[in-house]
Amino acid sequence: MFFVQMSGFPGSGKSTLAREISRGTGAVIVDHDIVKTALLESIDDIEFDTRLAGKISYNIDWSLIEFHLSQGHSVIFDSPCLYDEMISKGTSLAERYNVKYKYIECYLNDFNEINSRLKNRESMISQIKEVKSFEGFTYTIENSKKPDNHRCLIVNTGKPLDTYIQDVINYIME
Repeated sequence: MFFVQMSGFPGSGKSTLAREISRGTGAVIVDHDIVKTALLESIDDIEFDTRLAGKISYNIDWSLIEFHLSQGHSVIFDSPCLYDEMISKGTSLAERYNVKYKYIECYLNDFNEINSRLKNRESMISQIKEVKSFEGFTYTIENSKKPDNHRCLIVNTGKPLDTYIQDVINYIME
């Protein structure tokens, strides 16, 4: 069993890679965008702080992750990893349920390609449609949070999926 914590800028290919990992391993995916979108759609006609919606949806994500791990399922958490708290929660849950902890960053340092992907995907209401600030993009890419005590896999998602999926599966299974 394993717990994979995905990371990467929106549009970098986290969901695509998570789905492919799941197909190959049978792991359950907990997708932050699905949870947050469902929450936002539920409160559509109520004025609501989006930061609070993010916090609530992360609490739901972690509850789902813990439930699936407690049931003996491998789990992939599809979410940008922007806070140290996410690393500590992920590694703590992996330890509690005695599963391998894996961290995969989808790395695509191409502002124009990211914007093209964001504009051309079918997006949920919780997802950004465009990156407006190159500086914000660069800052986010350079400051993703990574675990100190675990080997991380950084994948160049500017390449075709079939050129790196086997390396990803090998990393997860080691």
